Amino acid sequence: MTAAEELGQEVGLVASCRALGVSRATLYRRRRPPQAQPAEGGAARPRSHRALTDDERAQVLDALNSERFADQAPAEVYAALLDKGDYLCSIRTMYRVLDEQGQVRERRNQLRHPAYARPELLATGPNQLWSWDITKLKGPRKWSYFYLYVILDVFSRYVVGWMVAECESDALACRLIAETISKQEIDPEHLEQLVIHADRGSSMKSKLVAQLLADLGVTKTHSRPHTSDDNPFSESQFKTLKYRPGFPTRFGSIEDARTFCRSFFHWYDHDHHHHGIGLLTPFQVHYGTAKDVLSQRQQILDTAFLAHPERFKKAPLVHPLHQQVWINPPRDDSSDLPLPGATCDPRAIPGDRPGRAAVEIENHAGLASSRASASVTSGA
Repeated sequence: MTAAEELGQEVGLVASCRALGVSRATLYRRRRPPQAQPAEGGAARPRSHRALTDDERAQVLDALNSERFADQAPAEVYAALLDKGDYLCSIRTMYRVLDEQGQVRERRNQLRHPAYARPELLATGPNQLWSWDITKLKGPRKWSYFYLYVILDVFSRYVVGWMVAECESDALACRLIAETISKQEIDPEHLEQLVIHADRGSSMKSKLVAQLLADLGVTKTHSRPHTSDDNPFSESQFKTLKYRPGFPTRFGSIEDARTFCRSFFHWYDHDHHHHGIGLLTPFQVHYGTAKDVLSQRQQILDTAFLAHPERFKKAPLVHPLHQQVWINPPRDDSSDLPLPGATCDPRAIPGDRPGRAAVEIENHAGLASSRASASVTSGA
């Protein structure tokens, strides 16, 4: 800038700035002396000579709060006063006077939605956290549906219980939950450690289901309204079902739906290598055989590495199995709990546990009778 100033005395500022590539606006701005900045808050705005006096403002406020005008808008008050032959101030000034007193707001009763807590649920092993939901399967005719109930173990992704019914019923949901807990052979002393999570559907929030879980000592939690991310595992499992090749557009009968679901859930639990659990099957994780499977896979990878080390940048490792699974992990960065999917030692995987069968309750109920018959499919 100094060079531009010196050269400008000889050739002019325009030519000087153009030759040196300097902005003239910047040069002119630096020439101006700095202006004193007002203190924080600044000086008070001078009062307009048109403003009402304090007594006049009090008169306006008394008129607006009078019994006659207390429930009317300033525009209505303004017009009524003019018809009466009185003029106090403009409509805008009425709003200013009311705003100074904190009286400009919606005075009618408004619905206040409660603040729903964000569910933060943790599972470190099978049968600690279940997620259940209901989805519709299209029936043979338009507007006809069958209802698929599914209970999913969040840690292992194993479907511990499912049912296809002709209706959505809290009584059938209670039957499914009770049968599933029984077939999983959970120690009654450990039932208080089981959490069953669901969205806010009518069956999920029913008093019958709440009473059953309370009697069993099982904790129930719910998603926030209109927040599908709070129940991601059930939603993802339903997508896997409905995007499965061979999933029909419509089911011809309820028996047709049960037959398809029986085949699908056997594939999902025993043959589907789930990416979220280290490419293991839900059955392997749920019943404690994951450690042996991962060890065998690691041996095969080690053999392949020794045979052709030039094909690898480093020794390959198996996909790790998570030690913890969260629904909405805590947002506190200082937490010492690892996030889902963190690398873990395969030796830390829960040991073998005896196999227990998933529950399949085949509902033959009508809307009125709610009768159900149960059959157990082998989990082995």
